[in-house]
Amino acid sequence: MTLSISRRANALGTETAFVVLAEVNRLVASGRDIVSFCIGQPDFPAPEHVQKAGIEAIVSGRHGYTPSAGIAELREAAARYLGEMRGIAIEPDDVVVGAGAKPFIAYAILSTTDYGAGDEVIYPVPGFPIYESQIVAHGAVPVPLYLRESRGFAFDPNELEDRITPRTRLLILNSPQNPTGGILTPADLEAIAAILRRHPQIWVYADEIYSRLVFDGSFSSIAALPEMQERTIISDGCSKTWAMTGWRIGLTANRTLAPVFTRWVTNTDSCASHISQWAAVAALNGPQDAAQAMRDRFLERRDLIVRLLNEIPGISCQNPGGAFYAWPNVTEACRMTGCADSEAFRKRLLHEAGVAVLADIHFGSRVPGEGQHIRFSYATSNANIERGLRQIAAFVEQASRS
Repeated sequence: MTLSISRRANALGTETAFVVLAEVNRLVASGRDIVSFCIGQPDFPAPEHVQKAGIEAIVSGRHGYTPSAGIAELREAAARYLGEMRGIAIEPDDVVVGAGAKPFIAYAILSTTDYGAGDEVIYPVPGFPIYESQIVAHGAVPVPLYLRESRGFAFDPNELEDRITPRTRLLILNSPQNPTGGILTPADLEAIAAILRRHPQIWVYADEIYSRLVFDGSFSSIAALPEMQERTIISDGCSKTWAMTGWRIGLTANRTLAPVFTRWVTNTDSCASHISQWAAVAALNGPQDAAQAMRDRFLERRDLIVRLLNEIPGISCQNPGGAFYAWPNVTEACRMTGCADSEAFRKRLLHEAGVAVLADIHFGSRVPGEGQHIRFSYATSNANIERGLRQIAAFVEQASRS
């Protein structure tokens, strides 16, 4: 008998940033000098007091399993932190700690839809590619909701209402957003909540991992609106705010689903890293000056990269309201350089200009009528931003002449 793998495994998607990064690493290993804007992780160390808390956890022997939902000290700190950020009351028992925020995407889909039953999940496009991958893997029906450049990369609430059916079980919201840097304003959230109140069967997965990286206005969560908290799965974590991507600490809060998520953790990871949990306690309860300093640096970089992008012929870029991503429109640059689309443009930037970015197709199907886009992660130094954009400008100029 020939061994095989499941259709589910064959269909499983991936996070394309890591695929492109592997390509970049091969080029670097061969001697190429590449300026990379691929990976969305802070280029800063975790704050010193967080590092010390992790070391202290190791030295004091905190190496074993913890309760699957997380240590009490972290659940208490997270309940306070998540609640204060959103202006709502959250109890420690509402909180579950995970090995990063990403597993809760799967847990939310698994807990609100049934495999093969035709249950639908509405998710943003362009968007984090793991949304669609997990929807498909867990046997639900993916329903894309397009983010529009003309709306600052928010979606039209009327399009949301058009996509809701009796089979809709979950709506995924992401603000600030990956890959566009767009944010959902209070007015956007009010309009979404008004629609959802007419459809009480729909849960909301609020991916708010970039909640501390809002540059225009202040952070708002749909969970703070009337009748929304009980149906909203709040997802946040330590990775982006405190530069703790590799520590793998995600935080989620929902009173009804917390016991369900705890069972999923028991069935998968057992628990998040004991050491990392104590570091996260220090991150949430300790001084916030390092987190604020990182946020200020990202804002400075945003302003720099947007200005430089808009100086390149054929490229236009809106000011992203949050996160650390720029999502320029390169439709005209593709035409000028003879590139069929953004993916061809991306490949030529990598191999001819020595600059690594991601294309819009790495974040779902292209939005009809919205043209071509690429993504920059500006979680890198000002010097790298300036060098990379100079090389892109030179490529566009030379390729346009050719």
